[in-house]
Amino acid sequence: MSVVEIKEAVGKLSSAELAEGSAYIAKIEAKEWDAKIDADFAPGGRLASVIEEVRADYQAGRPRDLA
Repeated sequence: MSVVEIKEAVGKLSSAELAEGSAYIAKIEAKEWDAKIDADFAPGGRLASVIEEVRADYQAGRPRDLA
């Protein structure tokens, strides 16, 4: 099924069906977002150095104000 066909099918949904489909897509997007964040902060990830810096500061007694 192409994106065009999906868009056409979505246009024919009832309000209840659209809400159900939207909730389903939101769940998928949330899972993908969580996986990306986990990968970014995992050892070797692109933001792993940030976690290492925060841990080092915390262990050295140098917490930072988040505001």
